[in-house]
Amino acid sequence: MSPAYTIAVRALCEFTARQGDLDLRFTPSPTAQEGMAGHATVAARRGSGYVAELPLAGDFTANGQTLHVRGRADGFDAARLRLEEIKTHRGPLDTQPENHRHLHWAQARVYGHLLCAAQGLPQLEIALVYLDVGTERETVLAEIWQADDLRRHFEDQCQRFLAWATQEARHRAARDEALTALRFPHPDFRTGQRPLAEAVYKAATHRRCLLAQAPTGIGKTIGTLFPLLKACTAQGIDKVFYLSAKTSGRQLALDALDQLHPSGEARAPWRVLELVARDKACEHPDKACHGDACPLAQGFYDRLPQARQAAIDSGRPLDKAQVRNVAAAHSVCPYYLGQELARWADIVVGDYNHYFDLHAMLFSLGQTQQWRVAALVDEAHNLLDRARGMYSSELSHQALRTLRRTAPSALKRPLERVHRLWLALVKDQQADYQAHAEPPFSLVQALQHAVGAITDHLTEHPQATTDTALQGFYFDALQFTRVAELFDEHSMFDVRKAPAPPGSRGKPDTVLCLRNIVPAPFLAPRWASLHTATLFSATVQPWNYQLDTLGLPQDTACIDLPTPFDARQLQVHVAQDLSTRFKDRGASLAPMVSMMARHYKARPGNYLAFFSSFDYLRQAADTFEAEHPAIPVWRQSRGMREEEQRDFLARFNEGGQGIGFAVLGGAFAEGVDLPGRRLVGAFIATLGLPQFNPVNEEICHRLQRLFGARLGHDYTYLYPGLQKVVQAAGRVIRTPQDEGVVVLMDERFSQPHIRRLLPTWWATPRHA
Repeated sequence: MSPAYTIAVRALCEFTARQGDLDLRFTPSPTAQEGMAGHATVAARRGSGYVAELPLAGDFTANGQTLHVRGRADGFDAARLRLEEIKTHRGPLDTQPENHRHLHWAQARVYGHLLCAAQGLPQLEIALVYLDVGTERETVLAEIWQADDLRRHFEDQCQRFLAWATQEARHRAARDEALTALRFPHPDFRTGQRPLAEAVYKAATHRRCLLAQAPTGIGKTIGTLFPLLKACTAQGIDKVFYLSAKTSGRQLALDALDQLHPSGEARAPWRVLELVARDKACEHPDKACHGDACPLAQGFYDRLPQARQAAIDSGRPLDKAQVRNVAAAHSVCPYYLGQELARWADIVVGDYNHYFDLHAMLFSLGQTQQWRVAALVDEAHNLLDRARGMYSSELSHQALRTLRRTAPSALKRPLERVHRLWLALVKDQQADYQAHAEPPFSLVQALQHAVGAITDHLTEHPQATTDTALQGFYFDALQFTRVAELFDEHSMFDVRKAPAPPGSRGKPDTVLCLRNIVPAPFLAPRWASLHTATLFSATVQPWNYQLDTLGLPQDTACIDLPTPFDARQLQVHVAQDLSTRFKDRGASLAPMVSMMARHYKARPGNYLAFFSSFDYLRQAADTFEAEHPAIPVWRQSRGMREEEQRDFLARFNEGGQGIGFAVLGGAFAEGVDLPGRRLVGAFIATLGLPQFNPVNEEICHRLQRLFGARLGHDYTYLYPGLQKVVQAAGRVIRTPQDEGVVVLMDERFSQPHIRRLLPTWWATPRHA
């Protein structure tokens, strides 16, 4: 009989053996590298007959259903007949939550049964081996178990899971049947949408990555989801991850999945989960994540099975609101309920960081559960900047100085050493910015020592976690040292001087920064672990820019899809004698404002005007209001809240008139849909080039060394800038019925090499 379901030992026990509170109090855990090194240390101390990473498997059958359980036991000493489950830790072991120990014993006993069954052993010694990675001291907890007792324990765990496994097997069969029968939800494909769908399906079939430039209005979301879901059954794909840079992108995916829902069926045949950030899901942000502080953490694992089953039984998309409703009904934390549901969803809609970040949950789950995963990366032109941030880190000297004044005596010496080495590094720095070949080894080493000392202190004094200065510096320093371990030619290290912060007694701050400039080495393993991935956006060309910086495989397919729009829909005007270069901005205001007013009066309606900075925006808006007070004007401001952004967009009503002033690359330059008369034109007063400053110049030099002089310059300035321009201009024409105007207010848009990077379907530019 073929197994109804296959599960790893760890996943089985995490499902059946977790109990008690959710407890995220400070329990410093080793890194993955330290964990692997710790396992190797224990194995090296054992005798020659010791077997590490022993593969084991077994079946459990009940009521005609078979569960196949598999895994790798950490170690087996055949001479002593002792099976070992090795766990690494830091600090005193008595701070370990009791529910962790319970879970570890459950795993060890399941492995014990599998070993006894495989080798016919009547009894077995089972040991939990805890290794402190700081001291390399072992603590061994051992028990003697009879094979029959281990069998009963194994059967109990399997029996608890088998009902769920049977349910999951039925769900998978129904899901695959529905996906096979899935039909496109519209009468026909839009222009360019069919070749996009065909390319996505073909990429999934051939296990390749696809990079697709798909114009605005083509219907990219449903044009990628539909073919990938169709490919799932034949390709054995377990999960689809839809990854977006913004909340608006997640909502588009949820809406498209709702359209794909088979008509007439109350329940969707596939499970959709929306992952949200912890700060957006937390119901008690003023409370710590443990049972003594938060009511939703108390008894979390005891109530989780009922909440999990209720979420699955609802048959509704598990978006933010639905997960919150289920969590409230069962008094559990909605954020961690969502994390649990990621294991059982077919389609997970989340942010880039859920898969690409250094400690990304979805990537980790995919590896440990051995899922076959397909990914869709929405608005992929944003991935480079976001990924750079994921693998970068900053550390402020002011934070260190503040901590030194209040630090407990045990931390004085390690913090003082960091302080001395920091001062030595910046002592001779005259400029506000200084790049270095690499971070000083001695300073990084001192930071690592300080992190270890703070770790030990927080472990011994849990109440110290309320010290915000200590905890803030600790987490920043921990991230900094981890990123420092990854430093290579794709990164840069620099020091910048910053103005004295409030309360610093007038002392200027210095900031150490480890900047990732090419995330390709970190992203490449993420692509490799996927069955297929499609990255799509209206602005991803030139292809080499994405392939080089994002680490996509060499066999990645690239397609540029036709637009559904006609050149007659969009009038494009270029200012032939206007410069918005930084040195010319003062002189640009009067002619630019006059040009905007002329176009507005020729075609009244709603316009967006984009500028390179808030300062330039302010100058232009002030000048425009002074010269043309009868034309309504509204402005984007720094740090706009979500409700303020909604109010800004609400001004763009059908038949309205006025100009909204916004920043290029900001909240209103992409992901904004204003069809019809809600938006009739856009003024773009910049090429969008990043500022010429010491940081960007240093990035340019590094990229030139990696990719050559011309490409290094274009990768730093030209391509990122023009991507923002095209995205902003894409707000104007949203449907085949729209008509509008784009005014490019800089003479450089007339240059041939710039023109070649603009959309080919645009009409031949006219003189503005």
